Amino acid sequence: MKLRLISKILGTGLILFSFIQIIPASISLIYAENNVFSFFQSGLITFFAGLFLFGVNYSKDYEDLKIRDGFLLIVLLWFVFSIFAAIPFILQEKGLSIVNAYFESVSGLTTTGATIFVNLDDQLKSVLFYRALLQWVGGLGIVVLALALFPILGIGGMQLYRGEASNPVNNNKLRPKMAETAKSLWFIYLILTILCFFSYRFSGMSVFDAVTHSFSTIAIGGFSNYDASFGYFSNNYIYFFASIFMFLSALSFSLHFLAYSRLNLSAYFQDKELKFFAFIAFFAFLLIFITLQAFDSSENLDTVMISLFQTISFITTTGYLATDHSSLPLFIPYLLIALAGMGACAGSTGGGLKAIRVYILYRQAKNELKKLIHPNSVIPLKIGENVVDSEISDSVWGFVSVYLFALFFGILLILSTGLSLETAFSTIFSCLNNLGPALGEATNNYASLNDASKIILSFTMILGRLEIYTLLVLFTTFFWRY
Repeated sequence: MKLRLISKILGTGLILFSFIQIIPASISLIYAENNVFSFFQSGLITFFAGLFLFGVNYSKDYEDLKIRDGFLLIVLLWFVFSIFAAIPFILQEKGLSIVNAYFESVSGLTTTGATIFVNLDDQLKSVLFYRALLQWVGGLGIVVLALALFPILGIGGMQLYRGEASNPVNNNKLRPKMAETAKSLWFIYLILTILCFFSYRFSGMSVFDAVTHSFSTIAIGGFSNYDASFGYFSNNYIYFFASIFMFLSALSFSLHFLAYSRLNLSAYFQDKELKFFAFIAFFAFLLIFITLQAFDSSENLDTVMISLFQTISFITTTGYLATDHSSLPLFIPYLLIALAGMGACAGSTGGGLKAIRVYILYRQAKNELKKLIHPNSVIPLKIGENVVDSEISDSVWGFVSVYLFALFFGILLILSTGLSLETAFSTIFSCLNNLGPALGEATNNYASLNDASKIILSFTMILGRLEIYTLLVLFTTFFWRY
C-alpha cells in the first residue's frame, strides 16, 4: 500500500480546495456580511493541513497507483474533504455543531441535498453560495477533478475513475489519457452550468439565485436558497428549464462527451439506457399528472409543469420540490421516492441504482419468463445488439443484493436511535440514493434528528455516492491482507 503517495495526493487536493474558500469569502464581502473571517480561517486551516500532508511525503520518485491504492484514496478523498468542508459551517457567527456541520458538508459534496438548516430564506448569502458550490464541486466528483492533476504528479489514475464511476456494461476508457478526458468532462459540465444560469435568468431569477441554483441543478444536488425550494418561485418557465437541465445532467457524461467530441447527437438516440430512463420518467409523469388532476383543482398547465418537475427532480435524485410533497396524495410521495431508487444513468452526477442496472434486471427477468414457456431455449441477454456477458449480469445481481442489505441494515440502525419506521426508511433510502427529501420527522429538514442518526446518515450518503462496493471493500480482510 503506497500510503505516502496517497497522503501526498490528499495534500495536493486539500491545498487546491483551500483556495475555493476565497469565492464565498468574496460573496460575504459583496453582501457586507460578517462572515469573511470564517471562510478565510477555514481556507488557512485547509491549506496548512494539505501542505503538511504534501510536505512530509514529498519525493521526486513517482509511482503508479495500484487498484487497492485507488480505492483507499477515493474513500479518503470523500471523508477528508467532507471534514475540511465542514469547517466554515462551524466557524460562522451562528456556527453549527460539529455533527451538523459534517452532515451538511457531506450532503453537499455527495450532492444529496439533505439539509439541517432551518429558515433558509433568512440565511447568509455567503453560506447559501458555499452550500451550492460544494454541490457543484462534488457533482462530477472530487476524484475526476483530481485526475486532471495526475500528470503533474506523474501518476496514472484510471483505477480511480473505475472506482468512482463504474459502469456495469462498459469500463473502457473514453480516451487513452484520463487527464484529457477529465478536462473535457469538466468543460462540458461548465457549459451546462452556464446555459442553465442564463435559462434561470431568462425565467426571472435574480443573479444570485440563478448562480446557486444552476450549481445545484447541474450537480443534481437539490440545495435551494429557500425553505419552499422551487415552490418559492412558483414559475412554470423555471420549472420547465429546471426539468430540462436536471434531465441532461442525469444522462451519462460519456454520451455528452461523445456528442461533444464528434459534434454529432446520434449517440443520444442510440443509447438503450437513455431510452429506458426516458420511458420510466414519462410513465411516472403520466401517473403523477393523472393523480394530481383527480385530486387537485389547479390549472391544467400548472398541474402539468408541477408533475413534470417533480418527476424529473426525483428520478434524477436531485430532490427539488415545487410543492410540499407530504401534502400530496399519499401515492405520489412514495412513488417519487421509489423513482429515486432507480435513479439516473450510469456515469452521471445522479445517485440511485442507476438506470442501466435496472434495465439489465428487467431484461433478465423477461428472459426468465420466456424460459418458463420454452424451458430448453437459450436466450442471450442483450442490450441493443450487444450480448451482455453473464459476469456482468451476475455483478448487477450482486450489487442489488448488497444494496438491499445496506438499506435494511441502515433502517435497523436508524430505528435503534429512537426514530419512527417512516422516518428511518425514508431517510436511509433518500441518503443511500443521494436524493435528499424524506418523510416523517425529516419532511422539511433533518435538523430535528438526533446526532447518532445524522452520523449514520452521513456515512450512508458517502456509501451511496461511492456506489457501495468502493467503500465496503475497505472493510474486508482480503483488501488488507496482501
